[in-house]
Amino acid sequence: MINSYLHQQCSSLLLSLLTDDLLARIQSHLLDPTDRKSFRLVCRTFYRVDSLSQTHLRPLHPSIIPSILPKLTLLHTLDLSLCPCVDDSLASALSPLLGTQVKTLSLSRASGLTCAGLERLARACEKLERLDVSYWCNRFGDREALGISCAVRLKEVTLDKCLSVGDVGLAHIAVGCVKLEKVSLKWCLEITDLGIRLLANKCLHLKFLDISSLKVTSESLHSIAALNELETLVMVGCGLVDDTGLYSIAKGCPSLKVVDMSRCDGITSAGLCSVIKGHHRLQELNASHCKVDLTSDVLSALKRLKSLKVFKADGTRVSQATIETITKNCTSLTEIGLSKCIGLKDIYITRLLTGCGNLKTLNLSCCPAVTDDAIEAIATSCKKLQCLNLESCNSITQRNLHLLGSSCVGLQELDLTDCSGINDTALGYLSRCSELRLLKLGLCDNISDKGLFNIASNCKKISELDLYRCANIGDEGMETISNGCKKLKKLNVSYCTSLTDKGVQHIGKLEELYVLEMRGLLSVTAFGLQAVAVGCTKLSVLDLKHCQNILDSGFWALANNSKNMREINLCNCGISDAGLWMMLSNLTCLQDAKLVHLNNVSARGFEVALRACCIQLKKLKLLGSLKSSLSPELLHFLWLRGCKIRWD
Repeated sequence: MINSYLHQQCSSLLLSLLTDDLLARIQSHLLDPTDRKSFRLVCRTFYRVDSLSQTHLRPLHPSIIPSILPKLTLLHTLDLSLCPCVDDSLASALSPLLGTQVKTLSLSRASGLTCAGLERLARACEKLERLDVSYWCNRFGDREALGISCAVRLKEVTLDKCLSVGDVGLAHIAVGCVKLEKVSLKWCLEITDLGIRLLANKCLHLKFLDISSLKVTSESLHSIAALNELETLVMVGCGLVDDTGLYSIAKGCPSLKVVDMSRCDGITSAGLCSVIKGHHRLQELNASHCKVDLTSDVLSALKRLKSLKVFKADGTRVSQATIETITKNCTSLTEIGLSKCIGLKDIYITRLLTGCGNLKTLNLSCCPAVTDDAIEAIATSCKKLQCLNLESCNSITQRNLHLLGSSCVGLQELDLTDCSGINDTALGYLSRCSELRLLKLGLCDNISDKGLFNIASNCKKISELDLYRCANIGDEGMETISNGCKKLKKLNVSYCTSLTDKGVQHIGKLEELYVLEMRGLLSVTAFGLQAVAVGCTKLSVLDLKHCQNILDSGFWALANNSKNMREINLCNCGISDAGLWMMLSNLTCLQDAKLVHLNNVSARGFEVALRACCIQLKKLKLLGSLKSSLSPELLHFLWLRGCKIRWD
């Protein structure tokens, strides 16, 4: 008793010596979110200091926002993208609290807001500079664009997949927000050349523009060419653009540094050549999957790009001349993409890498001619390599992987998906790469628990592991992973048919796990799922498709413990009416649910369960035959809340 009292007195004395400034300095050195959370939970003083220094807020539920916002005096970023039930009533509650604090506001997928709610938020954030309203699909149109146009200080706006916004809406934004520097319009299919011309005429300070997948022609590129401050132009999949548009870009945009013209079927080598000749200061160039040949003219132009750091030519035909030009002239390259390249050989890779000693990222996926000799060249020349993609390179074996393990010690990401030559010996060599954060081994039939033991013993920093359809991975493998890879956040064990409840119970020990894919595990029952639900409290994405032997008791455990669950796939599961109701009514953060082929759930069961969670759902997948069985009132309410239903 006396010792306990003395300990408390000493602790209080120590805390009294730590001023707020000192505590704030200590807190600033905690970069890991888990460490910051532990800091907050020490005591009220630590919690207050953390609140005073918090600049970002990404809540999972709207109920906490009005009470916590006034305490965060340094807050400048509010992200509501994970928050269900974002509607006009929440906008009204938040508006008086935002004031001059918030400069960045994310409303991605918050399609429950109307034009009035958007305008209220835009006016409330007096210093708003960055706004994200992406993935509203058909719910964001010209009226909603008018609502955000009152944010006159806006510098960045993201409208990706706002399918109903057109030229009029874009004109509203361009006229009201003339200070815009970054605009993303990916998949805004109603925007035409007229809208792009209005944007280019009004927003003269644009530095970043993404028009990917728009049905615009070269007329848009003629307008964009007048933007003197534009540094990045992304136009992926603009199939109506041709060389005449690229000729305009070549003559204009004097500040251009990054161009992505991948999957633009209408351009040829002549257009690509003109862009290269017109912008010798390019730092990033992506011409992947275009109808472009790397002709002698293109190669001659490439010699000008002395500052090029990223070059992607996936899907093109390469030759010895191509490789030699890059090797001799583009010595500053840090990233090369040669996925699916025709004619790529080991000897070309060897020559290429001898001149690219600063390479950090290399993509050779789907190149069947790549063999162990290429691995030797990579290990010899690329000591600084951090990311290597060798997906579907089936000629690679364990032969030279010991060189990779001993030379590329800084390797952080490695993709060996569908490399049938990879075995346990290979994993033993690769385990020397102790800095690995991401490892993909899907469809590698020859690896087993023995190989995973080596990875788990040495690669302690792995946060993402993909073992899709690795049939020889079993319960012992999951035990070694749970003991060695404590920082694992994403795990895919779908169709690892040797896994049973015992292995899944080991997965339940991974406290940091937030994405788990475990499709088709027929030997897993409710006992395994209960362990995951209780142990993986941070779990937010769960795929249980075809886990037919998990009964309601497992789903009840999820309902009671997985309060952070945002996305779940229950297709072809054995859940019943009661289990589905319990799940959907308790998972208050759930936004995306796939509920196809639930043979034990009746139409009435679907109706009751969906009514219990219809307020927060944003995406829903159901069988088409249910459409006539669900009440029109429920379907209308889901639509009003911005929920997108996919009928299978």
